[in-house]
Amino acid sequence: MSEESVPQQGAGPTGQPKGLLQQMEELMATLNADLSALDADLQSAGRATEENEAR
Repeated sequence: MSEESVPQQGAGPTGQPKGLLQQMEELMATLNADLSALDADLQSAGRATEENEAR
């Protein structure tokens, strides 16, 4: 087996396959952004509901 076919850990920008840790960090960052957007949507929906109930 040549060294070229062995994945290098954490070598994403060099063209080598990404390491598992880097993939997990990217997925967590994406998930965090999605959850933040969902939280903002839910908070705005809650405020709209409160305003409608106050009338």
